[in-house]
Amino acid sequence: MNDPQDEPDMSSASALADDLRALFRKLKRRFREQANPGDLPPSQVSVLLRLEGDGAATVSSLARAEGMRPQSMGTTVAALEAAGLVHGAPDPADRRQTLLSLTDSCRAWIEESRAARQDWLVRTIQAKLSPQEQKDLAGAVKLLARLVD
Repeated sequence: MNDPQDEPDMSSASALADDLRALFRKLKRRFREQANPGDLPPSQVSVLLRLEGDGAATVSSLARAEGMRPQSMGTTVAALEAAGLVHGAPDPADRRQTLLSLTDSCRAWIEESRAARQDWLVRTIQAKLSPQEQKDLAGAVKLLARLVD
């Protein structure tokens, strides 16, 4: 027979979900503070991360992937090009199209930003959590990974 105490409580699951969302917002904010991303709006950061992860792309394919109008993506890309973060080259398969990719300086900037966030997180974990709490956190990370898999 099932013990009623073993059954999930929807109100506590809902409260836990609220707490997790609030915590992740704070953590994201702290990461942004550590990375010093400059004045880039989230839409530009999203395009840079997509180009980094997926490789070179056209303005049209970026617009589709980001759920934007091609004209809006064109404006975003123009700002990134002006900042020296992306550059275009003719598509070898269709020379009428331009493939956008990250510049070397943008790749270095992304790596520096990641290193700064990683360094902050390592220092914070070591300073604020006991060895047992660090083990508990490792277990919690495994649980969170199950939520997204």
